[in-house]
Amino acid sequence: MPDSSQAERNNAERLVDAVNEALAAPTSYRDTSLLPAVGNALPVPQPGRPPMSQRATNASMLMLAAGAASLPIGGSTALVLYTLGHVDPAALAIGAAAPVALVLAIGALIRAAGRSVQGIGAETHNHYNGPVSQQHHTVSTQTRGLIAKTINKQ
Repeated sequence: MPDSSQAERNNAERLVDAVNEALAAPTSYRDTSLLPAVGNALPVPQPGRPPMSQRATNASMLMLAAGAASLPIGGSTALVLYTLGHVDPAALAIGAAAPVALVLAIGALIRAAGRSVQGIGAETHNHYNGPVSQQHHTVSTQTRGLIAKTINKQ
């Protein structure tokens, strides 16, 4: 390597000294002074949803979910109606009657299930001759939720 001049060496030494000085300086600062409890700054609108009560938040989320859920239902209904528009009237009548028949069948099943539940808990009279040991257990059942969760308590 060719010899460098004295000016270049001085510049290199100043650069090395500046780097060493920068590395020795602290890189963060914490202000430990106390903040005022109440300031005089005006309120600034914050991004996002405006503040509201929990009930209003729940209602708005329910409306958003219902709106999003209506898109596939509306799209599938439009597709079915478009498809039924290209078939003969007999098929159209069957397609229109199918949802009504489904609702009636589900209603009949629910009604039948309600009748079978009414017999539960009826009073029973038993007559015995001789020594009898009788045990009685009561089970309380709760079913909740869209996907049924049954809770049995004894």
